[in-house]
Amino acid sequence: MLALYYRWNVRKVWTICSNLLTNMAQREFNPDKELSHMCTKLWTLDVNRLVPGKDYNLDLQGETKVYKREDKAKDPLFLNVNEDKLKKLPTFKAFIALLDNYATETGVPEEVTPQEEKENRHFLEEIMKTKVMKKCHEYLVKKQLASNDVSQFKQQLYDLWFKLYRRTRGMREADSSGFEHVFVGECRGGTDEVIGFHNWIQYYLEEKRGNVDYQGWIRPRGKKSRSSATDSHSQLISIQFTWKSDTKPVGSSFIGTSPEFEVALYTLVFFAGQHGKNYISVADYDIELVVHKMGDKLGSSYPVSLHKE
Repeated sequence: MLALYYRWNVRKVWTICSNLLTNMAQREFNPDKELSHMCTKLWTLDVNRLVPGKDYNLDLQGETKVYKREDKAKDPLFLNVNEDKLKKLPTFKAFIALLDNYATETGVPEEVTPQEEKENRHFLEEIMKTKVMKKCHEYLVKKQLASNDVSQFKQQLYDLWFKLYRRTRGMREADSSGFEHVFVGECRGGTDEVIGFHNWIQYYLEEKRGNVDYQGWIRPRGKKSRSSATDSHSQLISIQFTWKSDTKPVGSSFIGTSPEFEVALYTLVFFAGQHGKNYISVADYDIELVVHKMGDKLGSSYPVSLHKE
């Protein structure tokens, strides 16, 4: 009885806090107009973005809560994906080649081999050919936040995304990077917790391999009712899942977007935004885009959908 009473109180407190945060987010949402304009430009230029209902289909199934550990989805999240685009589009192909370059457990030293560095730089070469990254570079140059020289900017990107650093206390050797955390995901040793992992391509491929178990979708902040047609075609969702037996209580990510769009978006906000929460509107989405900085390197970045009734 005591245990049931305790769990009931924990859930009650969590619900109250969640409602307070939701109300605060709704009252405080005042998007940065300049950042919103630029981020929407990036969205518009993302010609490689996959189209929901055409290039992929989702099966959202049951709704869950951050504090719950009950599987509300017996089937995978992705019904299908147009894999021809994943295999043939140069930026997607170069991105996927990087996903197996990391030891995903925190506390395990990372080592970048010459081949892996070559793959990292090839990825940057490919994304810099796109209009999305060119627009990002152009804006950062205008703001005097990046060198006009493309080769210097690519090195700036390399340091931001691929330069290793220590995420685990007490570690003498580097065990993480911005790319690993945001796009690949990490398992925090001793906690059974997944951290990072905010990319739909990595999620789809790991789900296909049987390494991911989808647990259910999480309602956007401020949303009181569900429209399955709208949600299943949303290109920004929050979900709960397990990865290699560790749990991600809530993970938010874009769906269908290209690697160059996400790199451009997070890079732009890292340099032109602020540490922590950035409120922006991108196309039809009101977003709380979180950026954590590790000096001149990216600690984490991810989008949270804010819905206004």
